[in-house]
Amino acid sequence: MRIMRAVVAAAVSTALLTGCVQGEDSPAEAPGGGDAVALRLDYAYYNPASLVLREQKWLENELQPKGVTVSWQLSAGSNKANEALRAEAIDVGSTAGAAALVARANGAPIKTIEVFSQPEWAAIVVPKDSPITGVAALKGTKVAATKGTDPYFFLLQALDEAGLKPGDVTVTNLQHADGKTALERGDVDAWAGLDPLMATSERDAGSKLIYRNVAFNSYGVLNAREAFLAEHPDLAQAVVNAYEKARQWIKDNPVEAVALYAREAKISEQVATAVLTERTKIDVDPVPGAAQRAVFEKILPVLVADANVKSEADARAAIDTLFEPKYATARSVS
Repeated sequence: MRIMRAVVAAAVSTALLTGCVQGEDSPAEAPGGGDAVALRLDYAYYNPASLVLREQKWLENELQPKGVTVSWQLSAGSNKANEALRAEAIDVGSTAGAAALVARANGAPIKTIEVFSQPEWAAIVVPKDSPITGVAALKGTKVAATKGTDPYFFLLQALDEAGLKPGDVTVTNLQHADGKTALERGDVDAWAGLDPLMATSERDAGSKLIYRNVAFNSYGVLNAREAFLAEHPDLAQAVVNAYEKARQWIKDNPVEAVALYAREAKISEQVATAVLTERTKIDVDPVPGAAQRAVFEKILPVLVADANVKSEADARAAIDTLFEPKYATARSVS
């Protein structure tokens, strides 16, 4: 009996460690038995279209009759989305464009298949009573940032523009929500912030944005694993089409979009309105290409200087191979 209990316990432990215990958003078994084809997506509070798509269940309704299950995993930042893609935990993930570039330059087999927004989601933030009013004054200070994400790359560009080097500040590598907390507690002098957390900190804690520059934000993009694209190009097209439907829904239903965003991201409608209407341009060309490449060319020198990529040659090779425009080019909204 003790042996049997040990075997059962070991089996349960193995299932937990390997993620085989089905969760709320895990793919289910196909109707009629057998393994279903699984489409695994991320959703993120910096990607409002993903919240619409997840709530409306358009993909689930379209794909279930074809034996395809859809599951969702929360990405707390571009770095987490890239980690999930590299680990093959998701098939399609949403990141900043620069984060996708760095991931590919460092060997991640991903392709950018759609541009879902042009956001101004990053800025340099200080506490309400801070004497710091510009980037140059950050020299010698502690700055919270999430490495591998647009706010961190925004920080690098802002420092460079102000004549500072990354080593002129002490970067405290914290996930976005923890960076907000550190700023509000006074544990750091500044924060390379991300919306909607940044807008929430402005409203609730009086935090101040001391430097903004929409050109330093590198678009919101969808990335897919190359193996997934090779095996399931039809599902990749379905995802892009659904994202186009979600973007159109946001444009057609601004009041409902704000309410949904506020509810899902657990933010006030005031903050949701600011982020969606003032800092997020949804109406952009979804085909990845020249616009994103132009941003990458500007940011490349600071990425190389800070050793975010192995070499300039790797970064340029990534720029040349990252985009897969055919899915967004063939998009349709049904």
